[in-house]
Amino acid sequence: MAKKLFLIIGAPGSGKTTDAQIIAERNPDLVAHYSTGEMLRAEVASGSERGKEIDKYVSQGKLVPLDIVIDTIVNAIKNSDKDVIIIDGFPRSTEQMKALDAILSNDPEIELKAVIEVRVGEEVAKERILGRAQEAEVKRSDDNEEVFYNRMKIYLEPLPEIEAFYREKGLLKVIDGERPIEPIVDEMETFIKSKI
Repeated sequence: MAKKLFLIIGAPGSGKTTDAQIIAERNPDLVAHYSTGEMLRAEVASGSERGKEIDKYVSQGKLVPLDIVIDTIVNAIKNSDKDVIIIDGFPRSTEQMKALDAILSNDPEIELKAVIEVRVGEEVAKERILGRAQEAEVKRSDDNEEVFYNRMKIYLEPLPEIEAFYREKGLLKVIDGERPIEPIVDEMETFIKSKI
């Protein structure tokens, strides 16, 4: 039986990771949630050959090559004991999107069910990220305005192409991320369950 894959994308401050975590916690027998970073770290921790390869890049602060990232994701999905996999923060670029699509189109074991975009306006995202910085005792290094705009730009640049690509396939679902977390999670969870 094919694994059912859901990708969640959203700007910094959209809450996408929290949303996905809550859904996985509510459905522990059904849903596994990963972020790309977690998968890479898990692969390094496993001590596998691929893990050693990843560690070479990460330890030097270099970007892990695309094919290794995609391999790691596909591997983690297949090895999961859950039928439904939610990955947040991927794809971040059109290259990642196309590389994943190429693999999935030839892989009957994984079925991409939907790409969920948690949409928030720049002002709300900024307020959340920078507001979080005000409240925190220890400032995260990425919680300043310049870094925020940089991250936002990196997210927004490929977004129209990513949206168009998945919309054409009938896989794009946009959720309003400017509401309180409960209705967002409820809508996302209901949508995911309707697709499985």
